[in-house]
Amino acid sequence: MLGENIKAMRESKGLSQEELAVKLNVVRQTVSKWERGRSVPDADLLVRLSEELGAPVSVLLGEVSVEDAPRFDELRVIAEKLEVVNHQLALKAERGRKTALVSCVAIFVIAVLALTCLAVMGSGYLAWDLSDPEIAVAATVLHGFEWLFIRVLPVLLIASVGGFCLAWRRR
Repeated sequence: MLGENIKAMRESKGLSQEELAVKLNVVRQTVSKWERGRSVPDADLLVRLSEELGAPVSVLLGEVSVEDAPRFDELRVIAEKLEVVNHQLALKAERGRKTALVSCVAIFVIAVLALTCLAVMGSGYLAWDLSDPEIAVAATVLHGFEWLFIRVLPVLLIASVGGFCLAWRRR
């Protein structure tokens, strides 16, 4: 909600992300992250942002009406809302990291199990009598699968281990 409000007010003022970033002394990517909901501005930046966009902080945060309260209470409320938004972003990032870890481990385990199955089967189809067309097709399909799997396996293993390491380091 905060990101959508920042984007809508920036566009209504006719400002680009770059222009708003210069006014706030941040980089353009920071404004982009705010608008996409990847991060939130701290309390001081939020106040400066509201001044640049000409809207109260409460409007940026999505409140429809604001009672006249002392500035301290407003900042406290803002800080609490920012804390909630930051917590939600942290939970989302943690879920993504866990999903990546589980996916990488699953790909690795499935690849190793498939390799083990192929090793146990031992290419027995090579000794089949291929004079029957149906058996010849089955042998060709098995051979094609084995050939493709052996060539893709190193990529799968390296990608899953690399993905696991990257996801683990993001903790």
